[in-house]
Amino acid sequence: MERSSSFLADIAAHQGSIILIDKPRGPSSHQVAAWVREITGVSSVGHTGTLDPPVSGVLVILLGRAVRLTTILHQDDKEYVALLRLQGDVSDVELAEVIQHFTGRIYQRPPKRSAVKRALRIREIHELEMLGRDGRLVLLRVKCDSGTYIRSLCHHIGMACGVGGAMVELRRTRSGPFSEKDCVTLHALRDAVERARAGDDSFLRKIVRSPLEALDGFPRIYMKESAADAICHGARLSSRGVLSHDKFQMEDLVVMMTEDDFIGVGEALVSSSRIVPGEKGLVVAPRLIMQDIGVYPAVWKSHQPKREKS
Repeated sequence: MERSSSFLADIAAHQGSIILIDKPRGPSSHQVAAWVREITGVSSVGHTGTLDPPVSGVLVILLGRAVRLTTILHQDDKEYVALLRLQGDVSDVELAEVIQHFTGRIYQRPPKRSAVKRALRIREIHELEMLGRDGRLVLLRVKCDSGTYIRSLCHHIGMACGVGGAMVELRRTRSGPFSEKDCVTLHALRDAVERARAGDDSFLRKIVRSPLEALDGFPRIYMKESAADAICHGARLSSRGVLSHDKFQMEDLVVMMTEDDFIGVGEALVSSSRIVPGEKGLVVAPRLIMQDIGVYPAVWKSHQPKREKS
């Protein structure tokens, strides 16, 4: 009982946690986050990748310090399944040709029903395919940049077909590294929390994830423990503090790690090919810090020049 209660209390402690919710149609993303807050008792809860109320699917919920990752995870690519209703008859060949033209970079303005400002934006459609059709109903799979408006995409496909069209239903099937198979319902989360409070936290442990899982596709750079506290104070990481690293380019976001711990996320100041461990030169500027100050020794303070007394 004590161990289970402790785990429930710790899901927002230290670097926080992630819970993947299969959002139902109806409530807003904000309302779902509020329900997770109520169910878990965690005060700091956020989400990435807003889903409009009529849309279902993958909603990444952040708890505790993991909320700091919101702006970074918001940029993750998304994947959707959409049901398009054409307003006239179009052959399979004509429809396939039109769909092909909508891959790549497109201009979009959010629809009036959207929860954000209707500013013109450029987004990229990475993959667009027809999964099937039944007369004028067409099932589409879309892999795209974050912030792509599938309702607008469906409307424009209908216009390009010369008959008009509208989105009937939409479901997000993937957000970054997470798919709908990784998600749980709000009811399943409530059941897991109640079991944990009763002494069995095994189900809750399967639901709660580390923030590092959301950063699975980001390159890593590993630093010496002697450099960690300076980074937590906002200092830039130099080559002298680097142990090893993955390949990355200048301005890429990289995950900053010690051998055993997640320190934060930073922006690469140089490409990885220019890093020579042990040599001079700044390589990463912190964007956000996940580690507490004081966990690692403040070695950097001992190397600061002492001021002479006047």
